[in-house]
Amino acid sequence: MSKIILPRMAAAAAIAMVNAPSIIRARTRDALMTFDARTIDSTGVFLVGELERLDQTLHMPLASVTWSRDIDLREDVAITDDVSSFTNSSFAAAGGPSPAGKNWISKETTAIQGIGLDIGKTPNPLTLWGIELGWTLPELMAAQQLGRPVDQQKFEAMQLKHNMDTDEQVYIGDSVLGVTGLVNNTAVTNVSNADTGNWATATPDQMLDDVNELLDSAWSAAAYAVCPGRILLDPTNWSRLVQRKVSDAGNISVLNYLRENSIANGLNGRPLEIFPSKWLTGRGAAGANRMVAYTKDKNRIRFPMVPLQRTPLEYRGINQITTYFGRLGVVEVVYPETVAYRDGV
Repeated sequence: MSKIILPRMAAAAAIAMVNAPSIIRARTRDALMTFDARTIDSTGVFLVGELERLDQTLHMPLASVTWSRDIDLREDVAITDDVSSFTNSSFAAAGGPSPAGKNWISKETTAIQGIGLDIGKTPNPLTLWGIELGWTLPELMAAQQLGRPVDQQKFEAMQLKHNMDTDEQVYIGDSVLGVTGLVNNTAVTNVSNADTGNWATATPDQMLDDVNELLDSAWSAAAYAVCPGRILLDPTNWSRLVQRKVSDAGNISVLNYLRENSIANGLNGRPLEIFPSKWLTGRGAAGANRMVAYTKDKNRIRFPMVPLQRTPLEYRGINQITTYFGRLGVVEVVYPETVAYRDGV
């Protein structure tokens, strides 16, 4: 049998073909049809079949933000401010005959006690937030022809990103900046485990005891001046309160039972507000879920924020560019005594 001798280059090519990996063809995720390569472009140009009905509705990504529900804004800050601050005043007044008593004086008194005053300032950074929106003129004209405005979609995406960043800043702060938020604030010292906890198996009365203990603790720490009127729970436990009834014969949920029978209802003259927050899942010690009690009042807790502004539309060749910017502050807990955390619910 005679041997076939291949030229050196042909032999090398044959070996390369043997060792080459199999061809992997790109496929669409929906496994229905192949899209035009121009769908890489953000104008959303698709190849549409004759018997295809394309829904023109713009479906945004799923996202939930609740910061505007749970905190009031401090709106006196401006884009030129680098720091937001507030003060806390402490008073001292010694009594008359007894330093710890009342300020009695007589008609012959020559030495009368005065008032001592100390004012402390708490500063927090106001950090610049910014994002750039841009598109080319061909993109814009193509989007207008298709009825899918690329500029409007990018604007809505920017608003969503700003809201999501604000949501995180309000509830848990930012690890890069080294700041905390509403549910993990370092100024709050009233932190412990719930008396009963484990609401997956707790009875309605045990849940009520946990809630009232939390409220009473914050009320006591605030010198019985303020009782929290709002509680935040993780979504799982909040759902349990909605789904479970007080008893088999009862016609109200545990959620309404807690609202109507907490000490906050009698002290504040209105039912206790109980809302879910996704930021409380695993937020407590050892990854436990956390319950937060506080008073939604601008004088006690608030969030400094400068509304978004934008630069004039700038033309760079066939590109149009504008920048939106603002400032996000740090949650200001003016009275930490009015806030309390309980873990393990």
